[in-house]
Amino acid sequence: MGKSWTPDSWKILPAEQQPDWEKSETYSKVISEISGYPPLVFAGEVRALKQQLGDAAQGNGFLIQGGDCAETFDDFRADSIRDKLKILLQMSVVLTYGASCNVVKLGRIAGQFAKPRSANTETRDGIELPSYRGDAVNDINFNEDSRKQNPKRLLRTYNQSAATLNLLRAFTTGGFADLNKVHVWNQEFIAQSPQGKRYKKIANSIDDALTFMQAVGINSD
Repeated sequence: MGKSWTPDSWKILPAEQQPDWEKSETYSKVISEISGYPPLVFAGEVRALKQQLGDAAQGNGFLIQGGDCAETFDDFRADSIRDKLKILLQMSVVLTYGASCNVVKLGRIAGQFAKPRSANTETRDGIELPSYRGDAVNDINFNEDSRKQNPKRLLRTYNQSAATLNLLRAFTTGGFADLNKVHVWNQEFIAQSPQGKRYKKIANSIDDALTFMQAVGINSD
């Protein structure tokens, strides 16, 4: 990273496909308010991720990323968030065993509320309106009021992202990510899905490994 970097240096860089609300007084007030809020992620978390990504780049790990193309305000339910995490954990267990290396699990979640658009407008049936740029900017419904860019949506974006992160942290530190539990989910998948039967041999091998870990007193959390 260059010595000229500052927390605001990104503002001088060229940026395409951006909402046109820089001159909005409401936008300035919203940004000022959010800047006083706690960070969504903390320095220690960022450093840990950088270390893990560096290890993966050197061939000492594997990166798996999953999540929505764009989150929405309406699809905000604990069970939905839990299930996305569950899928990542299930995949990572199989990859960890098969590749015999650390798997970095990266969620495309808790902040993915904006969408780039190559065109500023969208036309339907002869009606031209601003493009949908994600729930952080405007609404997907095709009418004039919904497509207005509203900076106040950034506040809801922050709050929903914070709530999602808190829930994910609670899941991962509260035993939800325990290897034994994740392995049981995989066994259920194998039992219920014809395609899953192809992975039965791997699942049995993982079961043996977990049994060995338990026998020698290795914690599976």
